[in-house]
Amino acid sequence: YLRQYLKTVHRAVDEGYPIRGYFVWSLMDNFEWSWGYDRRFGIIYIDHRTQNRIPKASYHWYAECIRQNRVV
Repeated sequence: YLRQYLKTVHRAVDEGYPIRGYFVWSLMDNFEWSWGYDRRFGIIYIDHRTQNRIPKASYHWYAECIRQNRVV
């Protein structure tokens, strides 16, 4: 999902659209009204018991996209 979305944003930039920024949904696991804390959409895993934040593989992938300013 995220890879295709970023490719679309990059294409829009290439076509001259004034894209000012992009926010990942969701940066961290959070509460979803339909599913509570059961669904984990974030690129950072939250251990609700200890409150530790653990970057997922998608976090590292996204960081590399940012470093290279392209979709890797």
